[in-house]
Amino acid sequence: MLSPKRVAILGSTGSIGCSALRVVEALPGRLQVCGLAVRGDVEGVLAQAARFGVSDVALFDEAAAARAAAAAPAGVRVHAGEDGVSGLAAATGADAVLCAVVGMAGLRPVLAALSDGRDVALATKEVLVAAGELVTAASRASGGRLLPVDSEHSAIFQCLGPASAGLYRTDGVRRLVLTASGGPFAAQPDRDLSGVTREEALAHPRWSMGPKITIDSATLMNKGLEVIEGHWLFGVPLDRIDVVIHPESIVHSLVEFADGSVLAQMSPPDMRYAIQYALLFPERIDSGLPSLDLVSAGALTFRPPDAGRFPCLGLARRAASVGGTLPAVLNAANEVAVEKFLDQRIPFGGIWRLVERVMERHSPINAPDLEQILAADAWARREAAAAA
Repeated sequence: MLSPKRVAILGSTGSIGCSALRVVEALPGRLQVCGLAVRGDVEGVLAQAARFGVSDVALFDEAAAARAAAAAPAGVRVHAGEDGVSGLAAATGADAVLCAVVGMAGLRPVLAALSDGRDVALATKEVLVAAGELVTAASRASGGRLLPVDSEHSAIFQCLGPASAGLYRTDGVRRLVLTASGGPFAAQPDRDLSGVTREEALAHPRWSMGPKITIDSATLMNKGLEVIEGHWLFGVPLDRIDVVIHPESIVHSLVEFADGSVLAQMSPPDMRYAIQYALLFPERIDSGLPSLDLVSAGALTFRPPDAGRFPCLGLARRAASVGGTLPAVLNAANEVAVEKFLDQRIPFGGIWRLVERVMERHSPINAPDLEQILAADAWARREAAAAA
């Protein structure tokens, strides 16, 4: 009998982390949680540790880690700060590390896990957006695999199939097509976006996600980030990665091959399909997830995104084309802009106007190292925070 695969989950109390734990519960004996990490949710992570018998937890927030250490039962080790989270995989002997933390906080832990030869199931798209060259180089050097958890990139992964001498087989690929739900406003072509409220932008019609990711879906910035992520994951040029709006969220992405054939991956809109595939790759196991009923799903529709109404997609392509530190600046400015919108300090359209303003002020550095990427990220956050 196979021993269970040991998994450390970074961002375990978020929506992806909780879905991952549901996958683990559905597959007793096949997956075992060996480490949990969160930003600062002391009660949540300790409750998860008790439920899954986990001995190692980590918290990015050092003050929260101190509270967790005081409250943790005997036998539970608490690791503190970014170094503690980064060391979690090594401390627990994980076979795979699922990274589902929000934003750039995932970069150092992902690099640490890959450098240690661990497989990384990656849901934090900002890691590849800001530091794709460094992250993919770390994967190649150690043999630690990057396994996509975003439903779109998981779909492409499944359509491509594994290569004989690597993870992805991209020979004969003409283009990748990422599908987008379009968020709450893509189906409202006459809607004046200047008056969009926080509550309206958070009302995603298909997915239940955290607030930052939900706003990125509403602005289509998530698709721009996914174009960049797909470029690094699959080695496909940016001009061969397209985006289509698909409101039903049944087709999660498509691959067109050189002979004109197109393969699509379909499933109900539930992140557990992609999470399970990444954690158990290359196995497919029945875990009780519902089958797709195409008759009940009804018509599937596709249309091009409206670049004029949703400029974030174009901003992301511009940043990716320039490269260097500009994608990190795009990402950091967007994180601050989304936070300002959620705090009702800027209007919905102010998100992309602020991101563009910060990008225009930046002088990109080519082939940056980690410290230069982090410096560009910090600079962009200061610029965005100070902007009116």
